Amino acid sequence: MSQDVKTLPENLHGVHLHLVGIKGTGMAALAEILAARGADITGSDVAERFYTDEILERLGITPLPFSADNIKDDIRCVIYSSAYSPEKTPDLEQAVKRGLPMMLYSEALGAVSAQSYGCGICGVHGKTTTTGLTGTILKELDMPSQVLAGSIIASFGDTEYGRPSKGSCTMTSPAYAHNSTNIFVAETCEYQRHFMAFHPKKIILTAVESDHQDYYPTYEDIRAAFVDYACLLPEEGELIYCADDKGACEAADMAKKKRGDLKLIPYGEGASGEYKLTFGKVEGGRQFFSIGNMGEFAICVPGRHNARNSAAAVALCCRLLTEYGRNPSDYLEAIKRGLLNFRGGRRRSEIIARSKTPLGQDLIIIDDYGHHPTAIKTTLAGYREFYRGHKIIVDFMSHTYTRTAALLEEFASSFSSADSVIINRIYGSAREDASASPVNGEILAERASCHHEKVVYRGEFDQAADEVFRQLGQDSGKAYPDGYVFVTMGAGDNWKVGQILLEKLSGTKAQEQI
Repeated sequence: MSQDVKTLPENLHGVHLHLVGIKGTGMAALAEILAARGADITGSDVAERFYTDEILERLGITPLPFSADNIKDDIRCVIYSSAYSPEKTPDLEQAVKRGLPMMLYSEALGAVSAQSYGCGICGVHGKTTTTGLTGTILKELDMPSQVLAGSIIASFGDTEYGRPSKGSCTMTSPAYAHNSTNIFVAETCEYQRHFMAFHPKKIILTAVESDHQDYYPTYEDIRAAFVDYACLLPEEGELIYCADDKGACEAADMAKKKRGDLKLIPYGEGASGEYKLTFGKVEGGRQFFSIGNMGEFAICVPGRHNARNSAAAVALCCRLLTEYGRNPSDYLEAIKRGLLNFRGGRRRSEIIARSKTPLGQDLIIIDDYGHHPTAIKTTLAGYREFYRGHKIIVDFMSHTYTRTAALLEEFASSFSSADSVIINRIYGSAREDASASPVNGEILAERASCHHEKVVYRGEFDQAADEVFRQLGQDSGKAYPDGYVFVTMGAGDNWKVGQILLEKLSGTKAQEQI
């Protein structure tokens, strides 16, 4: 399948690039990648402070207000987020008037991949974590690589390029080379087929399910997008796919029928051969598992889905080692060390604080981005296994009315591993008309109560925090001697419930904020 290729200069040293919407997670990460390649970066965005401001400050970039005056004579290209329109944004209007080259974020990501050995990580679930795991392993290997994830990854810490220990959205290895031998691994997004601008030599496919119903009305529509993406692989290109996910298996089979030359590499429990996953024990804050005949591995993050993500990352790194003429068996200790170093990402099972309940019991507060029924179910199941002695309370905010309506029963039945469920109002998209939606948060709570005996609707965050505080005022019981885990879950902004709760708890017991 042909691609409309947009390019960046091969040598970016001293090249001025202007990024519009630079505070977006992907855009800030792209700024890191381009700066590491020598580009001079300026950018514009809204005045509101985001967590990505920390990333930009480390790069010496001060985001400017949107203005036509930002477009200087020496700018070689303007890169912009899809959230901003050339017809309504002053920087972009001016760039159009001047006839400057312009690229969407996805196109710029594609241009970077075209100049490297590009590896795309895709899937409805798990792509950020899998990208983080891959980058954390590559950091331990002496191969030239850059990695871009869709969130801050704690283990993308200090490197030759000065990343701080609190983490980053990108990893540039000490062995990074400023030429086409460089490996570039990126999280690539299926929404609106953005990943079709990427130039992959290898692809990881984690999962295919119905999602983004505003763009993909049917499951067949979104599956077709993943098939088309796989068909961008070069001759005898490698598609590493999850053998435990029905949709990923279907997409892989369909891609193989279109492109008989593709190499299909399965991983997971259902795989045979090199990357077959065998689950082991959960003990001492670690989850153990085996991959093929490579022996036992361990990670410090919960959930069997993360063992699968680990197997995917190991498979890709082993294939890259082979591609670069290395024997993967010589690097097993480094790979195992990389997996153990992984501590998750921002809003991916992120431990926000450790505190005490009003009765003095231990409390762990976690924030997670899970916003699809399968992700909710598997993530909570992971917490149930990892935090066996804790009572689990989850506060969930569904993201988009279209997704909630299309998957209402799946959402309603996804909380079985939690002991108590609090449902917030729906976090809608600007593209939606909430008044015309057949669902709302109250309806979701009502349906969830048919599957779970302890469900309440608390639309606003202060109401939800009050409810959590009330529940924490009760002893967790003999079945849960270790206290409580409280989880805020969803792609909206209900992480604020955890912050409100911490403020309420500060008047009772001291807490340690992570």
